[in-house]
Amino acid sequence: MIKNKFSHLDCTLRDGGYYNNWNFGSNLIQRYLDIMAEINIDYVEIGFRSLDNKELKGPCAYSTDEFINSFKIPKKLNIAVMINASEIVRYSSVKKNIDIVKKLFKKSSKSKIKLVRIASHYYEIEKLPPIIKKIKSLGYKIALNLMQISDRSDFEIKNFCTLAKKNKVDVIYFADSTGSLDREKTKKISQLFKNFWNGDLGIHSHDNMDKAMENTITALSNGVNWVDSTVLGMGRGPGNIKTENLLIELGKKQKKKINLTNLLRLVDDDFEKMKNKYRWGSNPYYYLTGLYGIHPTFVQEMLEIKSFTSSEILTIIDHLKTIGGKQFSKDLIATYKQNFTGSSNGTYIPEKNLKNKEVLIIGSGPGIKKNKKNVEKFIKINKPFVIVLNSQKNINSKLINIRVLCNILRLLTDHQSFKYLPQKLVLPYQRLSNSIKKKFQKVKKLDFGVEIKNNSFKFKKSSAIIPNSLAISYALAIANSGKAKRIYLAGFDGYDINNPKRLEMDQLFLLYNSLKSKCEILSITPTEYDIKLKLI
Repeated sequence: MIKNKFSHLDCTLRDGGYYNNWNFGSNLIQRYLDIMAEINIDYVEIGFRSLDNKELKGPCAYSTDEFINSFKIPKKLNIAVMINASEIVRYSSVKKNIDIVKKLFKKSSKSKIKLVRIASHYYEIEKLPPIIKKIKSLGYKIALNLMQISDRSDFEIKNFCTLAKKNKVDVIYFADSTGSLDREKTKKISQLFKNFWNGDLGIHSHDNMDKAMENTITALSNGVNWVDSTVLGMGRGPGNIKTENLLIELGKKQKKKINLTNLLRLVDDDFEKMKNKYRWGSNPYYYLTGLYGIHPTFVQEMLEIKSFTSSEILTIIDHLKTIGGKQFSKDLIATYKQNFTGSSNGTYIPEKNLKNKEVLIIGSGPGIKKNKKNVEKFIKINKPFVIVLNSQKNINSKLINIRVLCNILRLLTDHQSFKYLPQKLVLPYQRLSNSIKKKFQKVKKLDFGVEIKNNSFKFKKSSAIIPNSLAISYALAIANSGKAKRIYLAGFDGYDINNPKRLEMDQLFLLYNSLKSKCEILSITPTEYDIKLKLI
């Protein structure tokens, strides 16, 4: 049962700013503020409050008092801003963190801001009490927003509530950062919070899986009394619950009539144009991020860059699902499209190790585990040069000669594990940025150059041209550059026929088999690919 009294916060200018770099025209903002008051929105989160000026951003990224004062704020509309905990607990010194707060906020009597919302990861909350105390001493109402709620344990939620109580926080929020919640999870989490907290409780829903409305209504029926929304759902990644739709739904449930004429005119005249330009909203990629708990900004960034194919996006999502992509890292996206164009010679010459030898390339398919003993026996009897893809540990480490890795995402996410593996790692080292090279300083490595061109294989002395950044493409190139006698594969079972990665692999082997000059490849474990079998 939804209570009649709850607080409605619209965060369009803050969350929507992830798409237009927080550049909203002043005329639009004034019309928006007037309409928010007209439809009885309680709070407008006008933007972030921040000192971060590393990148040039629009005024809603900073929401200074001077900027806010440039608008005529309707009397019954409360203004809120959000600050990121990561910006204000960056130092080990409490004094330095307090100094940041002093630079961000003056006394509330000299500001139109009523509410300060702190967005925090769980691991940051223990540093927040002095910050909360300082902001409250300045006269502001405090909301504490716990991100990535789907990953929090009961103990962590209890601890969060205890900290909020102890520090007299006014409102606590839980944010479905990866859009992973459904009705049952939302109900359970809402009730869990109510067990440990008797104050105002809010939900911030993301619409990865088209469940933002369902989750918000469920939360309101289970003790939540603060809700967020944005105009036309404008917000990071897939966006949020739409303000206009939520008002319609709540009006229906509470038997209230709301005049949406001016809001819908704002949608038609301004926000539809922005949506056509920036393309927020749920899609299959965002659905997958919700399903696997991946931060949706990975998809948003890839869609904005526009040079990622659908196959590449799906491959990256599949990889992030495996290694964990709950926290967004711009490095992962920026360097995935590392400049692999133009020739690149390495220093490793495979011919010195591989000429006229048989090579065994080991993948990570289930077949390698099922046939572990037979594969190890094959290695001991036939003594091939063994190449393992990435950091997998499915066979006896003593039987492996080298490991190969080409995919930038894997380089960034797996680099720690290579420090403890005895084999040398072959990678396109000269292609890497200095920041990534530093991560491999303590790794035993060989540099084999690579250039990526669509539908191309070309094998050179210390480098190759390959069609993509898959480790198998890189391994095939190394074996052929090394003038190996024959290539055996193990652990390449094949994906389901409907899996996009299956198509990518089928195309890879089709391209390889079309080459006039190449090493023969045989699979010693069962495979769905078009590869000759020599089962052991």
